[in-house]
Amino acid sequence: MRTQPARPGAVLAVAALGAFVAFLDVTIVNIAFPAVSAEFAGASLAGLSWVITAYNIVFAALLIPAGRLADQFGRRRVFLTGLALFGLASAACALAPNAGVLVAARAVQAVAAALLAPSSLALLLPAFPPERRGAVVGVWGATSAVAAAAGPALGGMLVEGLGWRAVFLVNVPIVVAVLVAGVLLLPESRDPRHGIPDVASVVLLGAGVALLSLGIVNGEGGAWTSAAVGWPLVAAVLLLAGFVLRSALVRNPLVELGLFRVRAFAAATAGYFLYSAAFFALLLSNVLFLTGVWHLDVLVAGLAVTPGPLMAALAAPVAGRLTDRFGARAAIVPGGLLFAAGTLLLATQIGAAPDYAAVFLPAAMLTGAGTGTVYAGLGAASVAQLPPSRFATGSAVGNCARQIGAVLGVALLLSGLGAAGAQLGAFRTAWAVMVVGGVGAAACGLVAGAVRARRSAPPQPVTAEPLG
Repeated sequence: MRTQPARPGAVLAVAALGAFVAFLDVTIVNIAFPAVSAEFAGASLAGLSWVITAYNIVFAALLIPAGRLADQFGRRRVFLTGLALFGLASAACALAPNAGVLVAARAVQAVAAALLAPSSLALLLPAFPPERRGAVVGVWGATSAVAAAAGPALGGMLVEGLGWRAVFLVNVPIVVAVLVAGVLLLPESRDPRHGIPDVASVVLLGAGVALLSLGIVNGEGGAWTSAAVGWPLVAAVLLLAGFVLRSALVRNPLVELGLFRVRAFAAATAGYFLYSAAFFALLLSNVLFLTGVWHLDVLVAGLAVTPGPLMAALAAPVAGRLTDRFGARAAIVPGGLLFAAGTLLLATQIGAAPDYAAVFLPAAMLTGAGTGTVYAGLGAASVAQLPPSRFATGSAVGNCARQIGAVLGVALLLSGLGAAGAQLGAFRTAWAVMVVGGVGAAACGLVAGAVRARRSAPPQPVTAEPLG
């Protein structure tokens, strides 16, 4: 096991690529769904929808337990385990003989992704001095945002050229390369002093988040008052309330409640939720609009949305440097407002006749730049005032809020389009609602303030000692 410090640039490359594959599979499969449905014609659409749903639910449910696992047993070990498992599960998805095997393999993929996401950021932060962490988190955040945004375009090209199984096979060579590099280059770090976190808390939180996600997903058809939505949401509230109560009582909780007394961390968590609900709804709505209203080919539509992720990749490192110099607020506030401006442009100016250069392209560039900027600031704010022993846990909480927001945003979008019909007016209404996500994230940036990583941790209610 490597324990000596590695070159920071190498750690950044390995950690960012690990996060890339985890977040790529949040969206890349969406565009392959019609081809999957055609091959497994004997399976019901409700059953096949679990190809997408299972990944989102399991990923969200396990992020926080996986983050604490990385803090406890070693970030490198958990990261490499997640990579290997992700590669095997991706191969199993590509080779699946029926829908049941595909859904099961997707669930295993999500377990692996939950191991990858928080451990990758936790490996990254100690490798850089505090004054450079904003820029580094910006690169990491851009990688994950670009992965999610590029999923439809990359998926469209793979499905069109090689078939839907290529959507999963593309992960395997990336995983192998990153795994070899990780074994050779990554240092190990952990915080074993506090012992295994409370097992009951793991069960309560995991089950609560899973049921919350399930209830939201079941509302996608618009039946928000149905038992399929109500019972999971009621059970989720009870389980999560039990989790909070137990966390306040046990000596070694899964997540110390004191973390949420750190203003920047709490504001970043709320910002992740609000922004991700709008961002992931935008990704899906743009593809549906281009193919359904403008009647573009799937491959052309995928290429048409590509300027968004490109702008995110360009904006995030710049936003990271702003964060290092002026604090997280300097990235989150303008990023949220850029996103709001882009979605407002779509809501007010786009028409039924294709007019890509005049409206859609500038809107995609605005929302892409906003996304890279916001996620850079949120990533920095979420861990800036936490002790190094809680980097993985703090990252996991933010990513869990991000994933739940994504599930909610997509469900509300599909409900709205289903109720109003996938017509121009419905899309305009959806984009207008997404403006709220951008403005809300900007407000969270104001609450987080000009926080940035420091060499000596400021006094906080959270310390290296267990709370309770």
